[in-house]
Amino acid sequence: MKRIKLVVAYDGTNYQGWQIQRNGETIESMLNRALQSLTGEPIRVMGASRTDSGVHALGNVAVFDTEARMPGDKFSYALNQRLPEDIRIQASCEVPGDFHPRYQETVKTYEYRILNREFPLPSCRLNTYFTYYTLDVDRMCQAAAFLTGEHDFKSFCAAGAQVKTTIRTIYDLQIRKDEDLLTIRITGNGFLYNMVRIIAGTLMKVGTGEWEPEYIEEILKAKDRRKAGPTAPAKGLTLLEIRFLGEKSAP
Repeated sequence: MKRIKLVVAYDGTNYQGWQIQRNGETIESMLNRALQSLTGEPIRVMGASRTDSGVHALGNVAVFDTEARMPGDKFSYALNQRLPEDIRIQASCEVPGDFHPRYQETVKTYEYRILNREFPLPSCRLNTYFTYYTLDVDRMCQAAAFLTGEHDFKSFCAAGAQVKTTIRTIYDLQIRKDEDLLTIRITGNGFLYNMVRIIAGTLMKVGTGEWEPEYIEEILKAKDRRKAGPTAPAKGLTLLEIRFLGEKSAP
């Protein structure tokens, strides 16, 4: 028996998130079926990040156990022949048998895309949130500075989430604008349920001028979800990378 690690990219538009659900197809269910078809074994993958319905990924990670004799680096090629076009394996390799992607020290990077112009663009409809309200990037950057470092992010966690602690560390939070496309890129040691989308919704409140950048400090101190902004729509969010302790960052 050996354990194989997969780096998985997907367009989450047509799926009910990562984790198997009763109400529709998920990324996990598609991978399980493709692996069972390939190996003839009953396989269930173990994922690093359970992305929500409509969320995308360039570098989510999953592992599975198999007795197949195929070399680890060949699984990516074989699986891509069996998966739909909106799911593609970017890399595969054999890892130690005790490697579990959810119980490793990681650095995760997400990106939230916002199209900020008068009218939507059809080409951006699946992976970018649209708003015609003018967003001030400088104000949003000022607000973002209050979020970097270690904080209790309880105000930025969806109600009902069950976690041991709401303390997280954001290593980097950058906001850039290229013509009409505004991108929020955030890197941290882990994220609470809906945390990135709530941060995006809160920063947009600052960007429109409704809130001052300094209000972020009050939100953090309150430890109350009701004080933060709305949860931004899922389609604007992409999981870019999960880097495990000791691994080099992707170029």
